[in-house]
Amino acid sequence: MEESRLAWIFGSSRSGSTWLLRMLSDFDGVVPIDDPHLGHHLGVWRPIPLAWAACEDPPELTTLLDLKAEEPGYFFAERYRDSWWEPLRTLIRARFEAQAGERNGESPAQPTYVVKEPGSHAAPLLAELFPASKLIFLLRDGRDVVDSWLAAYREGSWAIRGGAFPVDSGGRLPLIRWLSAVWAFRSRAVRQAFESRAPEDRVLLRYETLRADTEGCLGAVCGLLGIDRDRAAQIAVRHDFDLIPPVARGPKSEMRSAAPGSWRENLSPEEQMAMHEVLGETLLEFGYETIAAQEPALPAT
Repeated sequence: MEESRLAWIFGSSRSGSTWLLRMLSDFDGVVPIDDPHLGHHLGVWRPIPLAWAACEDPPELTTLLDLKAEEPGYFFAERYRDSWWEPLRTLIRARFEAQAGERNGESPAQPTYVVKEPGSHAAPLLAELFPASKLIFLLRDGRDVVDSWLAAYREGSWAIRGGAFPVDSGGRLPLIRWLSAVWAFRSRAVRQAFESRAPEDRVLLRYETLRADTEGCLGAVCGLLGIDRDRAAQIAVRHDFDLIPPVARGPKSEMRSAAPGSWRENLSPEEQMAMHEVLGETLLEFGYETIAAQEPALPAT
């Protein structure tokens, strides 16, 4: 695998990354790697969600990798980095190459690997592991991310079928605070990885812009990856969200809603305030207006 032809899609889950990967996979030579969950193995949350929600005052969110890095008994201890760094790189490369070999029976002559990594809180480590790789930062308003995940934790949703559990009314506020903290942590972690890259090796896509100008955003990614953008317009039309049959999208589907700002209608005023208490500062850092700068929030319907 040529490292310069490896690209990561980093950002929060529920940010349109599946949609983006599906579009990019239509370009010749692109090998899509969907949800390897490397970040969830290498960046185990500390504290875990239940412990975080049960604390009287939620502690600062971190990962086991950061917490244990200086402890010699920890497998990925910093003092033994020379022993595990290159083998970890080799393992990841071999795994991606194996998947590329299965695509249509053989790998393209010069494949471009595009990896959609949902565990993006480990983006700094993965970016450091592969310093010549490209980075796509897909950023979405954290409030819409939280709103989308809340819908996923409903009985009968796609996430429940995938092993998640429905949340009752009493669990919504703790879950909102947890999801808000995760969005803030991941967004800052991806920004750290993004800023470590030279401008020619990175691109920032806002979900809201991707929806409004899909062809233009695809063109920017094509420039980053060095792939032919001639089909960008055709691919953008083919994957237009509005053309997806209604039966394949909706509140309980993985492709739920593409309308920015729907959190204002779906979350109660109390839930909106709880969410802003956790992620408000990070929203401002990324250029989103907070609730105080907007019209009064609408009650949930």
